[in-house]
Amino acid sequence: MGMSKSDRLLYILNLLRSRKNLNAGRLAEECGVTERSIYRDIISLSECQVPIYFDNGYKLASDNFLPTLNFDYDEYHLIKLALESTPLRKTPRYAGVVKRVRAKIEAGLSDGVRQKRKFSSETTRIDITSDDEVKKGERFYGVIEEAISGEQCLRLGYDSITSGMTDRVVEPYFIIFKGRAFYFVAFCRLRNDFRTFRIDRVHKAEILQESFRKKRDVNAETYFEDSWQIYIGEPIEVVVNFVGAAARVVQMSSHHPRESVKPLANGAVEYRVVTRGIEEIQRWILGFGADARVVSPGSLRDRIRDIGRVIAG
Repeated sequence: MGMSKSDRLLYILNLLRSRKNLNAGRLAEECGVTERSIYRDIISLSECQVPIYFDNGYKLASDNFLPTLNFDYDEYHLIKLALESTPLRKTPRYAGVVKRVRAKIEAGLSDGVRQKRKFSSETTRIDITSDDEVKKGERFYGVIEEAISGEQCLRLGYDSITSGMTDRVVEPYFIIFKGRAFYFVAFCRLRNDFRTFRIDRVHKAEILQESFRKKRDVNAETYFEDSWQIYIGEPIEVVVNFVGAAARVVQMSSHHPRESVKPLANGAVEYRVVTRGIEEIQRWILGFGADARVVSPGSLRDRIRDIGRVIAG
């Protein structure tokens, strides 16, 4: 009988921490599942804020997500979910052990994490892409992995949101999961710049005989640093005042590594963050409706006001 998903996720984490150059095929062999199951497992781990990327094998961008002390809320929640999901907690031998581990974790939580836990839901939902989207892109994962590992160019047929279907040659650097989808970063010869490609929008991927040499300063650990999610641009400070339910939502969870939340009068909060580009944070702010008011920059405030006018008719 194979491992349960929770046990397999923990096993994958240990494999990535102890061994190098493990692609989806090798992980599938180790775990006794299909490559498709491994891709879904990577989605699950990434949704739980485990920083996984692909560069000549799957790797952890940081080994600090599972420290022995001073867990942040996301780290605590991931471990709690793993302990509650494992069938070992129902066995005579390990039921008591799981309880003791859980008690030790709870005892070592910081006041900040305890406060977030108090106001956070006890349930979670891993929101992966639909079966159709997985089927659409999954046949290209192995091709892209191989091109990255061998530093070989790819000829892509890619359906871009802005320019439609294009044929282009790219130099692929790494695969990463962000915002509920798999992407890969590559130098695009059509645009003469680095671009981020969503894998389920790839319609053709052919490895070329031509090789390339990777730039050392382009890597998964730093490429998206300070970005809201996928887009990158010039760093800009955004200040937003939230009221009502929006203020409580903002206080309860972390949204960006360079954010600060300052309490204001009547339960309102001032949210301040430095992010690269405003396109994605603009959509996030719009989701709060009238409970969010942009203080700066003025350009973002004007854009949101104009969008509001269009929506209102």
